[in-house]
Amino acid sequence: MLKNKSSLSLYKAILATKSVEELDMFLTDLCTPNEIQAMTDRWKAACMVEKGISYREIYEKSGVSTATVTRVARCLSSGAGGYKLLLERMDLGK
Repeated sequence: MLKNKSSLSLYKAILATKSVEELDMFLTDLCTPNEIQAMTDRWKAACMVEKGISYREIYEKSGVSTATVTRVARCLSSGAGGYKLLLERMDLGK
C-alpha cells in the first residue's frame, strides 16, 4: 500500500538498516518518544490479541488502552496483513 515516493523512500531507509541498533538510532531520530511508545504498544497488543488474550486482560497486563487494542484487532482481522505477516514470520502467532 505504497502511498507515494516519499513513503517509498522512508520504507527503503528502514529496510537499509542492518541491525536493531541501527534501526533504534534511525527511529530515535525520526520519531518522538511518544510515537515510538505508541508503535510499541500496538505491536504488544497485536502479539497478545493474536494469542487470544481478552482486550480487558491486555489492558490490565500492559496498560495499552482498549481503544488501541480494538484498532489493532480490527487490523488483524481486516487490515493490510502486515501484523499477521510479521507475527507469523517471527513465530509469535497462536
